[in-house]
Amino acid sequence: MSTPIAGAGVPQVDRRAKRNVAVLVFAHAVLGSQLAINIIVAGWAGAVLAPDPSLATLPISIVVLGSLLTAPAMSLFMGRHGRRAGFWFAALAGAVASALCARALFVGSFGLFLAGSVLLGVYQAAQGFFRFAATDTASEAFKPKAISWVLAGGLLSALLGPEIASSTSETISNVPYAGAYLAMIVLNIVGAVGLSFLDIPTPPRAEKAANTGRPLTVIARQPVFLVAVLSAMVGFAAMSLVMTSTPLAMVGHGLTHDHATDVVRWHIVAMFAPSFFTGSVIVRFGRLPVIAVGLLLLGVCGAIAVAGVELHHFYLALFALGLGWNFSYIGATSLLGTTHTAAEQAKVQGLNDFLVLGLVAVGSFGSGALLDAFGWSAVQYAMAPALLLALAGIAWLGLAGRRPRVV
Repeated sequence: MSTPIAGAGVPQVDRRAKRNVAVLVFAHAVLGSQLAINIIVAGWAGAVLAPDPSLATLPISIVVLGSLLTAPAMSLFMGRHGRRAGFWFAALAGAVASALCARALFVGSFGLFLAGSVLLGVYQAAQGFFRFAATDTASEAFKPKAISWVLAGGLLSALLGPEIASSTSETISNVPYAGAYLAMIVLNIVGAVGLSFLDIPTPPRAEKAANTGRPLTVIARQPVFLVAVLSAMVGFAAMSLVMTSTPLAMVGHGLTHDHATDVVRWHIVAMFAPSFFTGSVIVRFGRLPVIAVGLLLLGVCGAIAVAGVELHHFYLALFALGLGWNFSYIGATSLLGTTHTAAEQAKVQGLNDFLVLGLVAVGSFGSGALLDAFGWSAVQYAMAPALLLALAGIAWLGLAGRRPRVV
């Protein structure tokens, strides 16, 4: 398995990096709250607007599809115009998306709601690059912690998002859930203001044109790259598969909307709270063991969910799901960073997120259909083959004695 990462201290050169991390934590907390709100509200709003109950979770899946289609272009846009410009554009897309979704609820249009969901996917694609932006000005020793701390900003969104969803969903009495989307417009404005303090230099155009690094086909043939991308794909897709249908499954088994909101809240807490120490764990034990533990925890989630549908089963399963996502995703992101140079960064990160979001889209689209056709247990069993494949990849890389190459 991979060795611990040397150099756990944070050198003075990381002063700028730490400032950028603080800005990105703020952005993740504020802007990320809209994704938490949408996870809670979109399925119920979809049930109100959709012509068929099996399409209720389609808006959540459409967000993922929007992210999938946008991620490579977003990465290249940031490589050309800088991180701050890319994140500002994404916040604008989030604000417009929220306005469209609110309007769709006022006029009862499922098609307009889906259009808003596609634009929300543009924002979600950009948020995925917060973790990469955290490393742009960081030393090698600080990079795992920078990724971890930025994702820890999601803990604040886990607390803020559900509260906003609960307090605003019924504020417009004759149009349920519209108030939540109007609140999301404000979040995008506030988050965009905070991003103005981001200080990540954009490489000069001449430099970028002269040095684009190795072809993607060469980079993608690296065993470490394959395992990093596979682990991120499976970890994120498994989380999306289960989380997408959780609120509907809970209500379908006799639990309340408030129960579902609270379970999602603690799930998101579990996704991001470990980020305060995940980077240090990676530094201490290495990337591959942390990824493996994350994938195993996703399997634990499925086992708990299959065991029963009482409220405590949902709490425990979704908590394990969040922990598993955190370890597998941060570990895989850190591992990916060892496979490319700075010049290759934009295209490698774009390819990675395209592949990850592609499988996430499959999981998200399949979640509602599996739940409607076969029930909650089928959603859990669907995770198993991919988890076994990813764990086999980790074992292969570890047993082969390969080591991530720090570049």
